[in-house]
Amino acid sequence: MSTHGTLWHPQTHMPSAPDQRLVLASGDGAWVTTQDGRRLLDLPAGLWHANIGHGRDRMAQAAAQQMRTLETYHLFGAHANLPALALADRLSEMVPVQDAAIFFTSGGSDSIETACKLARRFWQVVGRGTKKTILSRDGGYHGLHAYGTSIAGLQFNRDGYGTDSLVPETARIPRDDLAATERVIESLGPENIAAVVVEPVIGTGGVFPPSDGYLAGLRDLTRRYDILLIADEVITGFGRTGESFGSDRWGLEPDLMTLAKGITSGYLPLGAVAISSQITEPFFEGSDAPWFRHGLTYSGHATACAVASVNLDIIEEERLVSRVSELEPVLERAVKALNGSPHVREVRSVGLLAGVQLVPEVDGNEVVRALRDHGVLTRLITDNTLHISPPFVVTAAEVETAIASIGECLDTLDGGPR
Repeated sequence: MSTHGTLWHPQTHMPSAPDQRLVLASGDGAWVTTQDGRRLLDLPAGLWHANIGHGRDRMAQAAAQQMRTLETYHLFGAHANLPALALADRLSEMVPVQDAAIFFTSGGSDSIETACKLARRFWQVVGRGTKKTILSRDGGYHGLHAYGTSIAGLQFNRDGYGTDSLVPETARIPRDDLAATERVIESLGPENIAAVVVEPVIGTGGVFPPSDGYLAGLRDLTRRYDILLIADEVITGFGRTGESFGSDRWGLEPDLMTLAKGITSGYLPLGAVAISSQITEPFFEGSDAPWFRHGLTYSGHATACAVASVNLDIIEEERLVSRVSELEPVLERAVKALNGSPHVREVRSVGLLAGVQLVPEVDGNEVVRALRDHGVLTRLITDNTLHISPPFVVTAAEVETAIASIGECLDTLDGGPR
């Protein structure tokens, strides 16, 4: 057997895995506990998803009750199950997408794959078959399926597959430059562009909130050139920015919206695509309506949908979106205090999201490991950036202590107190 064991870790340099492996054994609230008994504040909320916190017995009860009733049944053909129908109705009312239909998936990468395929299929159906190219932003991350890899704005996720793009009709636009984006559109020809995919806040690419007016300006561009706009709300959906969706906070009004992570707070894998009536109409009307030949075995998984509904109940009952708004200035003040460190290049925050970008000379992984001795769990994302997106149930004191711990760890790089 390999010295690395049998588990192949995603997005991991496998020769390093055995020495660096951190085994999580349990979790409660904003905290997790390792196999060897260390209690750590979960600063990244897993992979941006543990919005309601860990260890909710109510979620386990919801899953068990649904499993005893009907674990799941597929949605292919005319089949349906009650939790999927109920959740679709609820999401359609929640999302800022006109008369939204909901297509369920198993997660964020599935949702991106679905949305991009559907955007292309829509233009084929309405007789504008040249509109095939999907645009995405420099620095954007949209999962790692074929489409997510192809539209990645992080070049290292695109490299190594023997072609510039697994799906050829893709192109990048600047992260925050509307004039340059318009030049790309005109260069490619709007008659060739199916959609633009945009994260309201770039997440894995380093936590970059949009500049003032950028998202509204991008929406105007897509309307002027007749291009669909896909909002990737896999990270920002369900409260992370202090509104239910980032599109709400910045008035985006997308044609399609991809969802996952916070839809169940990670308790079960589930994703969704919210689709406007403009797109659904040719597929939903008339006996000769075309098919969208796309599906997943676990689309609308009954137990996952039941758990998602309870997750949304908890978010509403405990006013957790409002709690994010209350904690936003606390997090902002705390990370801004790190700007004085010579080891910090820049800090960025919005809602309950922040990135602390370290200078290249600092070994960010060393800082991550040192923080564990302070009872804080985090990880590195793009450009040596510490990932901060704690569960919504975190306290202000916990936020302040965790960020102060980052400062203390950086101080030790100067030979300061340990």
